[in-house]
Amino acid sequence: MRGRKPHLIVLSEKDRTQFQKIVRDGRTEQRVARRARILLAMENEQTIMQDLADKLDLTPRAIRYVCDRYQERGIKAIYDAYRTGRPPRFSSLTRVEIIQ
Repeated sequence: MRGRKPHLIVLSEKDRTQFQKIVRDGRTEQRVARRARILLAMENEQTIMQDLADKLDLTPRAIRYVCDRYQERGIKAIYDAYRTGRPPRFSSLTRVEIIQ
């Protein structure tokens, strides 16, 4: 076995089922599906991190980051964090008036 020892993840049955559903769904954002694939693969102790990184075109560090996020946040780790942006310039009512 070459490469770094895998960062083994233990998924609950509920999380595993949810991740498999996410990966199979064709409407899922690819970055979310990629994170789910990483976690499903890292559950297997035979997974070699460098091979997985090459297959997904990532670095081993990125894979470890996803695994660490999962251990901290659970299933929410595969989704992007909410980010605030610039506040809306116009109210909803004003936007409707402009569109009409």
